[in-house]
Amino acid sequence: MKVSVKYFATLRERAGCKEEILEVAEGTTVLELKAAIESAHPAIKPSLPTSIVAVNREYAADDQVLEPEDEVALFPPVSGGSGSGVDHFQITEDEIDLNRLLEPMILPTTGAACVFTGMVRGTTERGEARQTEKLHYEAYQPMAQEKMAQVASEIRERWPQVESIAIVQRVGELQAGTPTVMIACTAAHRDTGVFEAARYGIDRLKEIVPIWKKESGPGGETWVEGSYQPTSEDRSPSAK
Repeated sequence: MKVSVKYFATLRERAGCKEEILEVAEGTTVLELKAAIESAHPAIKPSLPTSIVAVNREYAADDQVLEPEDEVALFPPVSGGSGSGVDHFQITEDEIDLNRLLEPMILPTTGAACVFTGMVRGTTERGEARQTEKLHYEAYQPMAQEKMAQVASEIRERWPQVESIAIVQRVGELQAGTPTVMIACTAAHRDTGVFEAARYGIDRLKEIVPIWKKESGPGGETWVEGSYQPTSEDRSPSAK
């Protein structure tokens, strides 16, 4: 049977391709597919132990059995109920306009908005000091937007008084000082969880939304990878 395999970030560079069709036996598991990929692309071996696999845009365990025509994605750890309001999830190459994004989120009942904006840091002093000239972001876009919606659903479960939620991530090449991501939550009052919800949103985005960045500076280029490994609890409710 045939399966479609997509590679992202470090794994794409090591495989030497973005996507390919592989012929595998009926009953092949994710673990067996990774062995076949290693055989076809030996340079990918150093990245496989920490790689994350998604099948049809949902996180998959090594023992999951593949079906014909499955879409499989391999990528490194992320570098990173409906309510009454307006939700917005977006992967974009365009500049993030905070006012434009907030405008449709403001309801007649809205009295508070908490907005977190991340940006390209030019100088890092925490840990190993370094200079960053630019970051290049990329995303597994269909899955990323689905996982953004999952993050919003999780926020609503924890803070049901949150009205509107927006999660926007820029991709492409971004210079130091450029905003890269926005998480916004609105509610009737400031004491209803909007601060905590926005913090949860950015932390969760960096765990389960498939977005990566390559850092460029005086010392060259390197992919920045996280360490979080998704579990069955990170699957969307409909997939559990």
